[in-house]
Amino acid sequence: MESLTMALLAAWEVLRDSAVFMIAGFALAGLIKVFLPFSLVRGRLSGGGMGPVTRAAIIGVPLPLCSCSVLPTAMTLRKMGASKGATSAFLISTPESGVDSIALSYALLDPIMTVVRPISAFITAFTAGALENLFGDKEEPMTADDKQSHSHSHDDCGDNCQSTSPATNGINGVAGFTAKLSEGLRYAFGDLFNDMAGWMAVGLLAGGALTVFLPSDFFTNYLNGGITTMFLMLAVGLPMYICASASTPIAAAMIMKGLSPGAALVFLLAGPATNIGSMAIIRRFMGGRALFIYLFAISVCSIALGLALDVLYSAMGINPAMSMGAAGEIVPPWIKTASALVLAALFARYLLANGFSAVSAASKRWKPVA
Repeated sequence: MESLTMALLAAWEVLRDSAVFMIAGFALAGLIKVFLPFSLVRGRLSGGGMGPVTRAAIIGVPLPLCSCSVLPTAMTLRKMGASKGATSAFLISTPESGVDSIALSYALLDPIMTVVRPISAFITAFTAGALENLFGDKEEPMTADDKQSHSHSHDDCGDNCQSTSPATNGINGVAGFTAKLSEGLRYAFGDLFNDMAGWMAVGLLAGGALTVFLPSDFFTNYLNGGITTMFLMLAVGLPMYICASASTPIAAAMIMKGLSPGAALVFLLAGPATNIGSMAIIRRFMGGRALFIYLFAISVCSIALGLALDVLYSAMGINPAMSMGAAGEIVPPWIKTASALVLAALFARYLLANGFSAVSAASKRWKPVA
């Protein structure tokens, strides 16, 4: 019982350190949702060449879509005419990063990983899309009828698309701006929070448990670091269903127990971008070769970027275990506690609305697209 209490207290401290940044990240995510039209995203991802791939990788980095919601969104983009390369890039950069996870990275990790993480997501996504364009199955050109059909298929994307109602699209003075601002905040702390709440709770509890139960030098003594540990993190991350925000406290706890930042980056890239369910969906919609290229790009890029990150820390003479969570020290304690209580209330609301089995059922939230 004492160990359980210590783990819960450690999870509470993780929440206190990260809450203000999580709230800011969710709020910014909501604003991106309502001020970035889905039609703009869709229109930039069609056609051949590397242009759509580059744009898909860039667009996906800040978007507030977790692992469960990016699949139907990406498949809808594919139905609307996005190339396979662009779709692959979007499927990788979107769940690997996001304004919410970037804010959380700043709180729980350090400035270096906060910058490197979204850059790595872009590199991995672009590589996957480029390889798909070069080596994937040749795509049939769209006919005029196909284009007309795609232009009318906006309804297929459901809740992940922008509303087309006059009340929420187009800013008409202060009233229109206020309406969109209100819509964005409702989405951020309603739908988006509910999509991530179960796995964020798992991540916070797991981070607390690792802090309490793992010896301080566990990874140094038993895994020896280097590329072997990175392959282990890759093997753990590829089939796992976990969102970028939920993986952050776990990665931070492992680094403080001796895991290298590079190995943690492998976990942060591979975990959110793939899981057993997403692999099945990608194979169904894009084919076996596309799935192989997708997994190959994630595996090679995450290992290569992890090795490069470890070299960077070594060259700068930084002890990563000492730099984790330093950003949280700039926030006054009373703001930390108040923000943590706000998030605790949101978690409580989620549990009351969904039942206390919500955390264990979080992995079932994604729905295959018909």
